[in-house]
Amino acid sequence: MSLISVTNMTKRYGRRVGVVGLNFSVPEGAMFGFLGPNGSGKTTTIRVLEGLLKPSEGVASVFGLDCWRDSHRIKSEAGYMPGDLRLYPWLTCKIALKIFGQVRGRDLMQPGMELAKEFDLDPDVRVRNMSRGMRQKAGLILALVHRPKLLIMDEPTASLDPLMQKKLYTHLRTLMRAGHTVFFSSHTLSEVEQLCDSVAILREGRLVADESLENLRARASRNATILWHKSARLDGVAVPEFIDVYERHGREWHASLTGSAVELIRWSAAQPIEDISIGRPDLARLFEQYYQ
Repeated sequence: MSLISVTNMTKRYGRRVGVVGLNFSVPEGAMFGFLGPNGSGKTTTIRVLEGLLKPSEGVASVFGLDCWRDSHRIKSEAGYMPGDLRLYPWLTCKIALKIFGQVRGRDLMQPGMELAKEFDLDPDVRVRNMSRGMRQKAGLILALVHRPKLLIMDEPTASLDPLMQKKLYTHLRTLMRAGHTVFFSSHTLSEVEQLCDSVAILREGRLVADESLENLRARASRNATILWHKSARLDGVAVPEFIDVYERHGREWHASLTGSAVELIRWSAAQPIEDISIGRPDLARLFEQYYQ
């Protein structure tokens, strides 16, 4: 079942186009990565899904409900962490939990206090006295506290230190194992690669890829580092077709492996090479191709 469905969706801001003709779906229970550089249209798409913007064309639905007409029903079962989080200066986490509990018609204080302890946030500190990282934690607590069926996050790890990022990742994986769905927007490849099973990539408002991380890894080339022996005459080396050397620093060469690792090892056995290493599939270089 598709928990999120976007069909031929376009959003314009007057003459400027935010996104054009988007088509993608997110199955229930998935950790879905939404990747792209700043200004690519990620936040516009999220605001449409949240019912904060009406599509200029096409349809966006969540839980089988229209994101614009039925946004109030969607919000009751969704959690949202915006990229430009704004909180009233007088709020504390404890006061915000009380207000959110009244809006949602349930007592959120106990689970909120547990999350505040988990994320190491003093629930009585006012927003005006919080650091940026503390405000980020407060926003995460409010997005997570009601254990939403769908959690939409726009750059959620901004301002979090590595320890807090790791705690958030653990919490998100726990939610996913329990059948919840996470829509994770980021411009950082490494965290999407750690967390998500599938990814959509935006460039200049258009979808340029939508597939599983497994398929992307199968297509990604491996990086190889070659350290030549001191006696090697590098000006006479014939580079084979199955490697693409993109950096040369004296005796050390960095290459992208376009063929098999077996071919590289066989070739290197007959060369004056001191050392060679072959890395994991390089998704970063593959993603760069989508952005060019």
